[in-house]
Amino acid sequence: MNTTTKYAATVLAAALGVTVLAGCGDDGSAGSGESMGPGSKTVTLVSHDSFNVSDKVLKAFTKETGYKVEILKSGDAGAALNQEILTKGSPRGDVFFGVDNTLLSRALDNGLFTAYEAKGLDTVAADTQTDEKRRVTPVDTGDICVNYDKKYFADKKLAPPKTFDDLLKPAYKNLLVTENAASSSPGLGFLLGTIAAQGEDGYEAYWKKLKANGVKVVDGWEQAYNEEFSGSAGGKKANADRPLVVSYASSPPVEVLYADPQPKEAPTGVATGTCFRQTEYAGLLTGAKNEAGGKALLDFMISKTFQEDMPLNMFVNPVVEDAALPELFTKFGEKIDTPPTVAPENITANREQWIQSWQSLVLK
Repeated sequence: MNTTTKYAATVLAAALGVTVLAGCGDDGSAGSGESMGPGSKTVTLVSHDSFNVSDKVLKAFTKETGYKVEILKSGDAGAALNQEILTKGSPRGDVFFGVDNTLLSRALDNGLFTAYEAKGLDTVAADTQTDEKRRVTPVDTGDICVNYDKKYFADKKLAPPKTFDDLLKPAYKNLLVTENAASSSPGLGFLLGTIAAQGEDGYEAYWKKLKANGVKVVDGWEQAYNEEFSGSAGGKKANADRPLVVSYASSPPVEVLYADPQPKEAPTGVATGTCFRQTEYAGLLTGAKNEAGGKALLDFMISKTFQEDMPLNMFVNPVVEDAALPELFTKFGEKIDTPPTVAPENITANREQWIQSWQSLVLK
């Protein structure tokens, strides 16, 4: 889900020498995804590229269960899911992590997962448990929102936008960059946010107005945030000129964490009325060679040990209700209490049509 992690993990590895992919095999490197079978002490987790976990947490899992984790990263969330669909029944691993509520129906309709009720599921927020058959386990949430460059708006003596409707105002013409809804998870989430806010009968008119107001569309989050957005560290180096970008409510803490020296205030803010709630899931892959190891890993992913490690590694929110957030999150992040959402069954029924409509309106 959280493509903010691509920026965060890269900077972390370069600046602090932290191993981004730890505990993946005996030599600490990513493995082939070949699970050794039911008696194996290796469990393979297939994920998108943004997955990140502390070495000490993986070692804690090994100490607790006897299983070592091999991590097979497979591109962005959509690409990783497509690869699993192509290999369904003979999966490349035991557990898949990273399918979110915008794409969940594709995974379930293709029978990718074997039902399993993870131990500790009763501690997970009820509103994230959308699959009654327990084919997937909620792991984290994140809010896709417009971020703004505080310095730009202060220098212009212009109040930043707060809502979707604000983005249509002439004052914000040619300031917003977003991702392609057909190729990017945050881009799709932003589209769904506009549908939730404007209604299925109103979102097309909204996007016509947003296009007329100069919204720029790029392929993915990394280009939008690190090359086009003037408020990010990468954008500053690239002399970016767009002070509004579709990113995450957790992006401001990233900017603080990796700044040197760390500022007392985040350089970016969040337009809290432009958000869409994303939930990421993990599931036991149908045909997994090491089912027992896969189940143990799913149990661990909703333990407090794993849940409290996620915020500063993947910049997402825990789903376990009593998991603590780090001070960096509570001080510099934005808590979005009631973001607009779209029912999973509605996404299932309409996602492809909505994307096609969006493409015809915005990209032509």
